[in-house]
Amino acid sequence: MTASPAPTVPLFTAEAASFGLDLAPLLQGVVDSGRYILGPRVQAFEAAFAAYVGVAHGIGVANGTDALELALRALDIGPGRRVVTVANAGFYGSTAIRAVGATPVYVDVDEVSLTLSPAGLAEALAGQAVDAVIVTHLYGQLADVAAIADLCSVAGVPLIEDGAQAHGARRDGRAAGAWGRIGAFSFYPTKNLGALGDGGALVTQDAALADRLRSLRQYGWCAKYEVALAGGRNSRLDELQAAVLSAKLPLLDAANTQRRAVAARYHAALADLPLRLPPSTGEDFVAHLYVLRTPHRAALQAHLAAAGIACDVHYPVADHRQPLLAGSAAAPILPVSEAACTQVLTLPCFPGLRDQQIEQVIAAVRGFHEGGA
Repeated sequence: MTASPAPTVPLFTAEAASFGLDLAPLLQGVVDSGRYILGPRVQAFEAAFAAYVGVAHGIGVANGTDALELALRALDIGPGRRVVTVANAGFYGSTAIRAVGATPVYVDVDEVSLTLSPAGLAEALAGQAVDAVIVTHLYGQLADVAAIADLCSVAGVPLIEDGAQAHGARRDGRAAGAWGRIGAFSFYPTKNLGALGDGGALVTQDAALADRLRSLRQYGWCAKYEVALAGGRNSRLDELQAAVLSAKLPLLDAANTQRRAVAARYHAALADLPLRLPPSTGEDFVAHLYVLRTPHRAALQAHLAAAGIACDVHYPVADHRQPLLAGSAAAPILPVSEAACTQVLTLPCFPGLRDQQIEQVIAAVRGFHEGGA
């Protein structure tokens, strides 16, 4: 059996991940230093990333899902607590909520942005006890976070931002991660700011929360080998990843601009087709993923594959429909989320995507529709 040929237009590349940097000297410097965990490079990156987001404190952790879990633990969210989240974002928020023993309360998403609906959140806050809210800035699109933060403030409920796909997204000069009590980020290699392996961070303006988060990421220690907080984890960003992230952070805004430029090209060329396109190409969208919606997803996906174009589905199964939850309590009614899961399709969109490749994607999508789909 022969392997399928590599697509001529990939979904992502190693070159895009590196930002064009020669990372080998950085890595060798860490190896030679003999300091690999929670050293000066982690501290420098934590400070730089917090400043980039516009808050006082940054805390490096092992990955984005740990970041969400530790955020919940720092806010004393555990068994018997209820956390509002969305069901169309890959189960990552749900994983963290379940890990602390809390219950997810699923709210439908906005029809246009596919992010947490403020109207749905308002209804949830009015109708039941809620102890925290996780808002996911999905696909790099900043949610209507000002309205969401206001609702949480009035209700006295802490807001956690899942910025794993939205490094650098801004509205009115305020960045993803700076609107809630805590912002959680992933640095998985394909993220807008990606490491060479797993990595994550938390950001907050609250010094007391920052201290709790630093303790919780390292066993709950208050001092070495002295455990003061329950729920602590071994979840630490390492020096290798911090060195890479520090080198890439000053280039992030330029890389985001390149992503938005690709998205704008797609927008201009595909706007007349019977597709739902992302709602923005402005600064509130960093084009982590360019996701369109079509009722003919499977056919379009096969057409693109035949044309040598990689694509993917982010995400095909709503959280409350996952096999893990089969037979559990009655599923919530989330028509927008469930429809999106059947229609979303991700096109290649990354820094360094060549003009010819962009045109190849556009021609293939248009050809599919002009051929009668």
